[in-house]
Amino acid sequence: MEVSKRKRREEEPEMASNSVSNQAQAQIKVAAICGSLRRASRNSGLIHCAIEICKESIPGMKIDFIDIEPLPFVNVDLEKNGTYPPVVEAFRQKILEADCVLFASPEYNYSVSAPLKNAIDWASRPPNVWADKAAAIVSAAGGSGGQRSQYHIRQIGVFLDLHFINKPELFIAAKPPQTIFDNDGNVIDPDVKERLKSVLLSLQAFTLRLDRK
Repeated sequence: MEVSKRKRREEEPEMASNSVSNQAQAQIKVAAICGSLRRASRNSGLIHCAIEICKESIPGMKIDFIDIEPLPFVNVDLEKNGTYPPVVEAFRQKILEADCVLFASPEYNYSVSAPLKNAIDWASRPPNVWADKAAAIVSAAGGSGGQRSQYHIRQIGVFLDLHFINKPELFIAAKPPQTIFDNDGNVIDPDVKERLKSVLLSLQAFTLRLDRK
């Protein structure tokens, strides 16, 4: 009897370890969206950095950087018989197929940028393809680091049924003199890379937790 109990206790840690390993290896598809369209955007730099981090040190997580520049302005006149323009349909399909979402958002006039809000609105048209997905936000902006923009996106997410991670937060005050990004918008600061990795790991864990429910 005692031997049987001891054997069970010895087996349990191995089973738990295998479970954690299986979760870590589960392929998570991340739809990454940048709210800035400019070529050397620091927010797009954050997404490119996140892609490299996943390739190098986060197994089972793959980021798809989705271009929102081709999207037309939201206009219901463009909707025909329950369908959307091809470029919108393709965008919506990418969001639908993703397990979670990573937003990189600048801050315009204390709020969300117009291109990002336009993308959010297109994907929210019936049926809402954001619904029940995990999400995270990072931002590089002026003095506030994009805090107000992030909080507005979280507020929008309530209606969209997006589930945002709460911690860690990443706000980067992108003001001169600039030592965090190079002239092309690439992240060059090791500390920011580590903080971004922490955000991604939190998003990965939260996505897996939601998927198990």
